[in-house]
Amino acid sequence: MMLAALGRWCARRRWPLLGAWLVLITAGLVLGGQVFDRLATTDSLRPDAESQLAEQRADRLLPEGPMIIAVVGGRDVYDPALVADVTAVTDGIRGMDGVAGVEDLYGAPGGRIGADNRHSLIRVELDRGLPDDRRERVEDAVADALHRIDAPEVLVSGEKLAERAFADQALADAAFGESVAIVVLLGILILILGGFVAGLIPLAAALATVTVTLLGLFGLTALAEVSEFTVNVVTLLGIGLAVDYALLVVARFREERVAGPEAPVAELIARTTATAGRTVLISGLAVAATMFGLTVFAEPLLGAMALGGAVAVLLATAAGLTVVPALIAVAHRRIPAPRRTTGTSLLVRLATFAQARPAPVALAVIGGLLVMSTPFLFAVDLENSDARALPASAEARKLHEAVQRDFGGQADPVVVVIDADPAGAPVRDYLNALNTLDGVLRVQPRPDITGPAAVIDVTPGGETADPAARELVTAIRDLDPPFPVLVGGAAAELVDHRDSVAARFPVALLVVLLSTTVLLFVLTGSLVIPLKALLMNVLTLLATLGALVVVFQWGAGDTLLGFDSWGAIDVTTPVLLFVFVFGLSMDYEVFLLARIREERDVAGDQAVLRGIEKSGPVVTAAALCIGVVFLGFLLGDLTAVKEIGFAMTVALLLDVTVVRGLLLPALMALLGEWNWWAPAPLRRIRSRGPAYPAQ
Repeated sequence: MMLAALGRWCARRRWPLLGAWLVLITAGLVLGGQVFDRLATTDSLRPDAESQLAEQRADRLLPEGPMIIAVVGGRDVYDPALVADVTAVTDGIRGMDGVAGVEDLYGAPGGRIGADNRHSLIRVELDRGLPDDRRERVEDAVADALHRIDAPEVLVSGEKLAERAFADQALADAAFGESVAIVVLLGILILILGGFVAGLIPLAAALATVTVTLLGLFGLTALAEVSEFTVNVVTLLGIGLAVDYALLVVARFREERVAGPEAPVAELIARTTATAGRTVLISGLAVAATMFGLTVFAEPLLGAMALGGAVAVLLATAAGLTVVPALIAVAHRRIPAPRRTTGTSLLVRLATFAQARPAPVALAVIGGLLVMSTPFLFAVDLENSDARALPASAEARKLHEAVQRDFGGQADPVVVVIDADPAGAPVRDYLNALNTLDGVLRVQPRPDITGPAAVIDVTPGGETADPAARELVTAIRDLDPPFPVLVGGAAAELVDHRDSVAARFPVALLVVLLSTTVLLFVLTGSLVIPLKALLMNVLTLLATLGALVVVFQWGAGDTLLGFDSWGAIDVTTPVLLFVFVFGLSMDYEVFLLARIREERDVAGDQAVLRGIEKSGPVVTAAALCIGVVFLGFLLGDLTAVKEIGFAMTVALLLDVTVVRGLLLPALMALLGEWNWWAPAPLRRIRSRGPAYPAQ
């Protein structure tokens, strides 16, 4: 068999194989580390969305460069010393190369004073079209100059500066969280595997996966943009899956050694890769398929994460099939035999309980998970992350709060771009129609537009992401003027993002369902089991999202988890969790089903319990290890990263205990032989394939 031959080859050629991986790891550390200098801020919205087209058209009609905003406060705004200081600083900024203009309270029209007469606003516009590195240097120079103003409070930020703050915080959170997680993870692995050397094997596989993935991303940056947040996905999946697969392979090797203590190590490893290796292969392909499901969505940010995640999954699979067997061949004498355990494991006790009363258990678990999901189904508020999602200490968030507090902050306007003569009667009628829409606070045409076109700012009441603002976008788009109109602005971007994801989600779900069905059919020969897997994964996901709404949107866990709730969930989080939860749930589904399928031929009705008894410890250990990685994300300060870390920890806890321990065995008991049903033609096709051992 191919996988057995691969294992035998890895054992016999262990040193050349490890040498080749070492070269790749070294290249990943040297070149892959440079990927952080090439990361780009990737748009979260597809380029052909109406709001994006409206922004591009408005920029052509009224060109405007990136803006930097500063709030100066804590002193009387007309204090002569403060006036002189601000004037000197702004005059210096006006003379900087790359600065298009400066507005302040004293030297140019457009300056604003706070409601308490102790705060003023400064706006600095940069030249349009500056290359990113040049723009960042100008931004830093302007920010440094503004911070030199002698006032108790000087806050500086802007759209591009806030994006950089998000990206920098995400990378810092990932580095800190993963550093702590890896130290804790090593301790747990040593305890689980019974030795320091054995505990290092999964970490070595994780190192190989992450570094070589970074090397691949470095090469990709020469062809396309790679998002900062892709690195978070790569490290999250790379470490977690590599450790999972290594644990599975090491555990099976220890079993094979106990069963055949006199067999040569190369033969033991061949048996291991023929069984556990097949599970790793199918699991890796299943998780990679869910990552590729993200590519169905047109949003560039999700596409970048999908690409990086898929590469990480495939490399984790490759490491599990090559690096881990080679390391076992090198260190097999330092890998202790499995400990003898007394009593039954938690998963076995749960499964025994569930199979004794399958119908009540299945109904109770399904009902409980649906109850947990109700906050998400009926009360979720999905918004684009803005400065409010940054930690309270972040300057961009402080600036946002100061503008809202001291300058009568209103919702960002809905931007309406009209391609028609603004002096004509049809445009006047259209403006009157805009004024009569519900929720409109102000309709204001922008001046200095040349040509037969107009840009109209329609300011809604409330805040930018309020439902009223989104409803206003829809109402404007429902108007039917006799000329071309594009509707943009922050609220329109959120509407477009939600509509795009909702429209493409069924296709993504179909991709995941088809790939899952095919792979689980190859593993089990059943079409019922893939449908059950989909049901259980959906329940886990919905219950997890419900808990996420309670903790992060409603703020139930802000004190414990160290964040300030901004009253919403990032709009990309449910999509990412869909992929992560489906992928990792499928990981453990394959671990359990492979062993259940193997035991079915020898244990009959006891196959579920026997399969869970033999694979349950590996599943529990793998979930504990990857849970530590996810918990590391809770140590950061970026709310969106905390959301993923918290949600995945909840999903793992639910999946490994409630779903795999109770719901899976209950449904298996209820369906009996129907679990293994498949149409006769498919059964014949599968029977003609190679007969692989299960796990």
